[in-house]
Amino acid sequence: MLGKKLGMTSIFDESGQMIPCTIIEAGPCYVTQIKTKEKDGYDAVQLGYDEINERLANKPMKGHLRKSGVRPLRLLSEFRSFNGTKLELGAELKVDLFQQGDTVDVTGRSKGRGFQGVVKRHHFGGVGMTTHGQSDRVRAPGSIGGSSYPSRVFKGMRMAGRMGGERVTVKNLTVVKVISDSNILIVKGSVPGAINSYVEIIKQD
Repeated sequence: MLGKKLGMTSIFDESGQMIPCTIIEAGPCYVTQIKTKEKDGYDAVQLGYDEINERLANKPMKGHLRKSGVRPLRLLSEFRSFNGTKLELGAELKVDLFQQGDTVDVTGRSKGRGFQGVVKRHHFGGVGMTTHGQSDRVRAPGSIGGSSYPSRVFKGMRMAGRMGGERVTVKNLTVVKVISDSNILIVKGSVPGAINSYVEIIKQD
């Protein structure tokens, strides 16, 4: 299922232990396309989430969603496995697919940190001293080797560059609470992404 990260909170269990939790608005999602192995080469279900104004959708999007009779949606995503559940085109999926105690995997896009140096990006300790005229080399990466052979930078060398903004999956999160009236799913632990960012929730078998 698709959802939106709303933020984090803490709840207390029966024994009085505090549990850090993430609040996710899960659904309602709509089945916008059903792909089959005979027609498309593989089996998958395309879900759509987050309704938008009609004027914000372009013609290809409107034409694609017209087949399922669904209003324009902001996000479309495919799921290869749906636990053998038979779904119909245009069906609405809500958060009640999940129950308290279920184990889920949540995928999101991590916060973008921009261009960062090696200390923040790879946890380098810095190589230089602040003496002998090296006051500006404390957070430098130092030598990367390979000056005579092979006279190039090895692939995968840890250097400065763009950090974050990557697809990240956190596995084995426990569903703590399901609030069907508000389409709210509360899971134990943290979930990648900023507030109001989209996430994919996959229930484990």
